Amino acid sequence: MSEKKGVPMLELRTMQGTRTTTPSALARARMESGRWEPLFTASWDRVLMIHLEVDPVALAREVPFALDLWDGHAFVTLVAFTMRGRRPVVGGRVGAWFFGPIATHGFLNVRTYVRHAAEPGIYFLAEWLSNRLAVRLGPWTFGLPYRHGELHYTHDWEGNVLGGRVKDLGSGAELRYRATRGVDRSFEGCDRGTRLEWLMERYTAYTACRGRRRLFRVWHPPWPQVEVLAELEDRRMLAENWPWMSGACVVGANYSPGLDGVWMGRPRPVADGLSAGSGNTW
Repeated sequence: MSEKKGVPMLELRTMQGTRTTTPSALARARMESGRWEPLFTASWDRVLMIHLEVDPVALAREVPFALDLWDGHAFVTLVAFTMRGRRPVVGGRVGAWFFGPIATHGFLNVRTYVRHAAEPGIYFLAEWLSNRLAVRLGPWTFGLPYRHGELHYTHDWEGNVLGGRVKDLGSGAELRYRATRGVDRSFEGCDRGTRLEWLMERYTAYTACRGRRRLFRVWHPPWPQVEVLAELEDRRMLAENWPWMSGACVVGANYSPGLDGVWMGRPRPVADGLSAGSGNTW
């Protein structure tokens, strides 16, 4: 993506005129106002999001934050992508070299939607990574629920081959999915005020690990995305961890070629506005 003074051109266009209040623009302003932010930068490549509607009562038992609902409905999204070139914002080549072993690898995020102190965000139920070292670092640095997995993605947009398989290396259970392009094949931002924008344009991540609740913020340009048709061919890995997901309904899916220059902030404690385990306060 072309840049001017370090700002991706898509964001420059977004910040002009009446669209300066997009979630992306607000997230950038918040990130730039913080000390020692951003901490890391990376690219997220060939991203497929599959959205599931789930039982809010069952979901709330798993989440130590207040659920964020859309018209009373709860959602979980599977996000399959490859992270590339993660490195510290400072440190130049030395920092990039130091992060080389964990800079590029596959991810499967299983995330849901929460809100704390009027700030909407996401909460990771689990994340499968193909990098064993990164799996060890995630819980104690950011409080992330990393698990080691075998990930195989074929996200070939031009060839209309969109599929993947994720195997949990602890239990052997798998998730398999496939998707196909729809009629509309042009990448655009999410329409303002829609459920799709509510699902995709999130810039705060909340975590809980060993009794500690934290958050970290991210910034990136608005997602370039297009709707695809997706199905879960094998969801045993989900059902093994969350039995109530065995009957969850796929309500949509979106593909993005990805984003360059994603900013990731530092982890920080969450104020004690809610006690752990109070996710049923929605």
